Amino acid sequence: MKRTFLLSLTASLPLGAAAQVAETPNIVWIMAEDIGPDLECYGMKGVHTPVLNQMAKEGMFFESAYCTGSICSPSRSAMMTGVHQNCINAHNHRSNRSLPLTTEVQPITFHLRNNHYTCLLGHSQVTAKGRKTDCNYKTQATGIWDGEKHFGLFDKAEDFSPDHQPFFAQIQLVKTHRGNWWLETTKHSPSPVNPDSIELPPYMPDHPKVRKQWACYLDQIEYMDHEVGIIMEDLKKKGLLENTIVIFIGDNGRCDIRGKGYLYEPGIKVPLIVWGKGLKPAKIKELVSTLDISATILDLAGCDLPDYLMGKPFIDKRNGTFMGGNEFIYSTRDNWDEIVDCMRSVTTTRFKYIRNYMPEVGWDRHQEYLEFHRPAIHVMRQLQKENKLTPEQQLFMADKKPAEELYDLQNDPYELHNLAQDSKYETELLRLRSYMEKWQHQYTDYGLKDLKTRKTENKGSVSNYVKKAHPEAWKKIESGEICLKYREYVNEMRQQSRKKK
Repeated sequence: MKRTFLLSLTASLPLGAAAQVAETPNIVWIMAEDIGPDLECYGMKGVHTPVLNQMAKEGMFFESAYCTGSICSPSRSAMMTGVHQNCINAHNHRSNRSLPLTTEVQPITFHLRNNHYTCLLGHSQVTAKGRKTDCNYKTQATGIWDGEKHFGLFDKAEDFSPDHQPFFAQIQLVKTHRGNWWLETTKHSPSPVNPDSIELPPYMPDHPKVRKQWACYLDQIEYMDHEVGIIMEDLKKKGLLENTIVIFIGDNGRCDIRGKGYLYEPGIKVPLIVWGKGLKPAKIKELVSTLDISATILDLAGCDLPDYLMGKPFIDKRNGTFMGGNEFIYSTRDNWDEIVDCMRSVTTTRFKYIRNYMPEVGWDRHQEYLEFHRPAIHVMRQLQKENKLTPEQQLFMADKKPAEELYDLQNDPYELHNLAQDSKYETELLRLRSYMEKWQHQYTDYGLKDLKTRKTENKGSVSNYVKKAHPEAWKKIESGEICLKYREYVNEMRQQSRKKK
């Protein structure tokens, strides 16, 4: 695993110069899966990300970027259209995939194609070729799009080249997603992250197995950084750096306790770096949404911005500077596989307000996905039985959620002290409530309209299957070991089910 790709990239590319952004720049959108702002440049201890560190130094480095949903397919649905997933009935995870978008809304690639851009998906040199799309409406990865009979998002699934210019390339980096490759990545790393070098958040127990899986996650981030370097090196070799804007972002937060699937900072706060000639290097503290990235891409490409976009461009093409952020970000969580839930949040630069529409539903629901993909939850359950969890760690294990939560992100960055009932913060509570009500009055939130009529996925219990068919493997999972065979177990269970039929 080499980690030196960017060291010579900028010798002939002065960034932040007075020159404006090119009229028709190539745009490369790199999306890492299930990753919070857990890079070295964001201050994460124990991890080394030299490629992204350099891009952050030379480009626009966003400290407060948020996605609109804490689960991948709703979040991606919003980014691909520039419209909040809850406004296009794409809020429930992997739902409505047989239903077209309404005729008023089109994917951003539709507008890019109309402006003579070649839209490309993936890159042959990254894991799984980076071709994931994962939207909650009717799509195909490639082909024609008319929104009625044809639903192709991209022109081609192939690497960018000079002949494609101007091009928009979306590349998905799956390495950071939980998968059977995690331990192999660590095994083959020339310098695996030392579990003793990391710093765990206080809501997770300081336990050897929790440290091990956190370090393993950081190993995936280091490899992902290596893959960003591969992409940048390819741009350099093909002579494309001079006219390419590169956007790096996460699709949702990290897959761990309080992360993916929840509306706390680890679930909705994501890394965002924008790099390219003509951009003025800057550290940006203002709030930006993933919807703003969709609008920015269209604006950089010279497209007419459709009226339905819910984000706004944040780069001034004339001088490459930041044009301003948002007063607040509205994020959501709805159905996730077999679990029905409904949470809404409003985030400002200082405070976070969460409204739980189903407070009777606790955070740890023994969800199938969590059983196999969050080793820490098994450790926490055991420590809870032994009465060894701290009050901060016990929060996630509660049977119910409060109806409202309010956190001071400046003084309580881990969101451990709910201020919703504190009279000292009544003014802030009322202000953030009003933001949420303003948003819900202005837009239709289909997740509130269908709350009592939703249907969930019924995949069958993989955990029950593994308990019976592979009891020794289940014991390891329950002890907090990283699971490497989830997909194999799912396939086995399906095969057994077909045989019985």
